[in-house]
Amino acid sequence: MLMQPMLHRLHQRHPGVQIDVLAPSWTAKLLVQIPEINEILINPFPHGSVKLAARRNLGRQLREAGYDQAIVLPNSWKSALIPYFADIPLRTGFTGEMRYVVLNDARKLDKNKLPLMVERFAQLAEAPREDIVRPLPPPVLHASDEQRSQALAKFDLMLDKPVAVFCPGAEYGPAKRWPAHYYAELAQHLRAQGYAVWLIGSPKDKEVADKIVALGNEPCRNLCGITDLTDAIALMSCADLVVSNDSGLMHIAAALDRPMLAIFGSSSPQFTPPLSDKAQVLKLDLPCSPCFKRECPLGHFNCMLKLPPREVAKHLPNLQR
Repeated sequence: MLMQPMLHRLHQRHPGVQIDVLAPSWTAKLLVQIPEINEILINPFPHGSVKLAARRNLGRQLREAGYDQAIVLPNSWKSALIPYFADIPLRTGFTGEMRYVVLNDARKLDKNKLPLMVERFAQLAEAPREDIVRPLPPPVLHASDEQRSQALAKFDLMLDKPVAVFCPGAEYGPAKRWPAHYYAELAQHLRAQGYAVWLIGSPKDKEVADKIVALGNEPCRNLCGITDLTDAIALMSCADLVVSNDSGLMHIAAALDRPMLAIFGSSSPQFTPPLSDKAQVLKLDLPCSPCFKRECPLGHFNCMLKLPPREVAKHLPNLQR
C-alpha cells in the first residue's frame, strides 16, 4: 500500500504509462485492487534466496516486454538483478549493497528529509534531484457492495451489530504484537458495548487469535488463516472500528479509511504510520522505544505491557461513528 502514491505520481508524470509490478504471489490479490497497476508479475524468489541463474533467466524473459524503466524498492543487491538482466535502460533505486553496477539511476537517500517510507518510495517516481510533490495522496482502497456481500456470505457473517476488527498479528516479530490477553480484555469490553468482534490475520496469527477467543470471547469470530487478501479487504471495509498492531493489515485498514487504533511498540509511527485521518496511533514514548527488534532486547516488553486495555479503551469513543 505504501507504494501507491508513487504509482499515482508516475501516472501524473507519464500520462498513459503502463505499470507492471514484480511481486511475491501472496501480494497478488491486494495488488489487483490497486487501479494504477496494469499487470502483476510473480516474483518466485523467497526472501533471502539468490538463485543467480534463475534470476538471469527471468530477466532475459522480461526483455521481450521492452520496459523503459524499472524502479527497485527493496534495498538489497539481489533485488536489482532481474532488471539488470532484463537490460531495462533506466534502473532506479536507492544506493545500498554496492548496487552502482546493477542500478544506473542510483540515488542517495536523505533519511532526515524523507523520514517516512511512503515518502522514500514517492521520491523514486521523480526525476533525479527533484523533490517529491507534497502533500502526498494517501493510499486508497475500495471494496464494492458485491465484494462485501460475497465475503459476508462466504463466512456466514452478519452486520446486525457494529463490527470491531482485530488484527493481532505482525509478521516481523513478537515485539510488534500487543499481548493476546490485552486483546481479549478489550474484546470483552467491546462486546459488552454491543460490538461483534472479528479476528483477521494470516495462518501464523491463528494461534494468538485462538488465545483471544479462549480467554472469555467464544462469540468472537476467528478468521485468521481462512481469509485471503480479497476476503480480508472486503470484511475490513465493513468495520466500524479496527484495532491493529503495526502490520500490513494496519495499512490496508488505513487505505480503506476505517476508524482505527494502531498500536506501536518496537516500531515507529515516524517511519510507517497509518496514513488516514481516521487512524489514531497509540504508543508509549519510552527511552528504549523504538528499538526495531523482533524481540524485546531488554526482556521486559514494557512498550506493550505498559499500555493496558483500560488505557486503550479510553480512546474508543473518539473513533465510533
